[in-house]
Amino acid sequence: MGSQSPAKPSVTATAVTVVANLFPLWGVWVGDLAVGSLLVIYWVEGGVTVLFATVKALLARQGSPDVAGIEPLSELREKRGGVSLRAGWPPVYPRNLPFALSVLGLWTAAVVPASAAYWVVVAPQVRLTPVLALGISGLLIAQGREFLFDYLRKREYTDTSAREILLEPTQIGLLLAILGFIGMIDEQLGGPLVLSVLVLVKTGATVRQLFIEHPALPVPDQLAGRFTETDLAETAPEIDPPDGEPQSSVAVAPSPVLLAALPTVALGFLHRGVLGVFALLGFAVLVAGPVWLVPCVAVVLIVVGARIGSYYLRYGTIEYRRHEEYLVAHDTLLDAPQWVVPVDGARFSVRNAATDRLLGTGTLEIERLDPDDTSVQFGPVADLDAAVKTLDLPVVETDRPERDPAVIAAALLLALSLLVVPAGLLFSPAVSDAELAGLAVAIGPMFLLPVVALVWVALRWI
Repeated sequence: MGSQSPAKPSVTATAVTVVANLFPLWGVWVGDLAVGSLLVIYWVEGGVTVLFATVKALLARQGSPDVAGIEPLSELREKRGGVSLRAGWPPVYPRNLPFALSVLGLWTAAVVPASAAYWVVVAPQVRLTPVLALGISGLLIAQGREFLFDYLRKREYTDTSAREILLEPTQIGLLLAILGFIGMIDEQLGGPLVLSVLVLVKTGATVRQLFIEHPALPVPDQLAGRFTETDLAETAPEIDPPDGEPQSSVAVAPSPVLLAALPTVALGFLHRGVLGVFALLGFAVLVAGPVWLVPCVAVVLIVVGARIGSYYLRYGTIEYRRHEEYLVAHDTLLDAPQWVVPVDGARFSVRNAATDRLLGTGTLEIERLDPDDTSVQFGPVADLDAAVKTLDLPVVETDRPERDPAVIAAALLLALSLLVVPAGLLFSPAVSDAELAGLAVAIGPMFLLPVVALVWVALRWI
């Protein structure tokens, strides 16, 4: 009996979810729901789903495999540990933030503009009928009930990964794109039969996702393998520190960490969501004038703040501790070890970092001798010689490579050559101020990364 009780709340959630998702089917045949009304229902549900999925992803304890491509704030994927915002609340894991931001970026850069284009081009006549209100209410109740009673109260976040959570918002985004396409091509294509198929497909995808997230649900043995996503979850990536108190410790220097974060700001503008937003804002500047530069500045400030904050959280809250034969990087904010390296089983070398040359600090590259492990960063620390002595590290040479004028000159010349085209547009009388502002917003980020990278290379050898 005790083994069956955990499944009861999930069975109830399944029934509520199925009924709520099939209600639009009744509205299509009886309540005269058209493409526009169905799009409203799923757009509201999709927005709420994205918000719930973002919170659920941040709370998911299990690990998630990496995703190909550029993730926002990807350096946080290596962060270990979590922080509880309030006593009794589940911890928030910074390592899941890139996944949560990916979904928000997808909706911001694709779903929201596509939906706005649909309403502008098609201008559907949608009235808030009882059927429409019940359809929206039913789906929202199902979403809220599943989040509060199953995910939080039953602590299902302990057995879930962020990638598993983020399947549903992606599916709803695809459904909205299909509905919008039908409505923009010919709303007559969206007859009851076509809309019924879309409702059934969406219901099936939602139920499948529910079975994946709730393994306690009773599933026939013949179907059990169809509701597992083994490639979307990994064992919780926590690290066990050595026993006992550390013999010595050294904290990182915050100033070089903040300075080193500046070049990573350029990477923030290469994410597809940010590029999509800037492309739309650039078009708005060209069409509607410089007034749209205000949201452009706001987006720039958000990206810059997020990148610097993310980089500092990754490297700026670390304290290096020596435990007998081990060196441990311990995060003082999350109170969790980030990596453990056997001192005698690693190779130490000085990193030629631009921040260290500018501020006189020091950073080490630690390469594990085990071929299955990657290298890790030690520092930056205010005094590398003192840190090596305090932690008794096997480092003989702490000096950085000599200054190389040839590399400096080559990098700066390449950076200047990349600025020739933007400078020509800036001083060209054929380009108006509004056009220049629009081009700067739309394509400026693509010029930013190589120029910043080349300048940073030059600084490493000054």
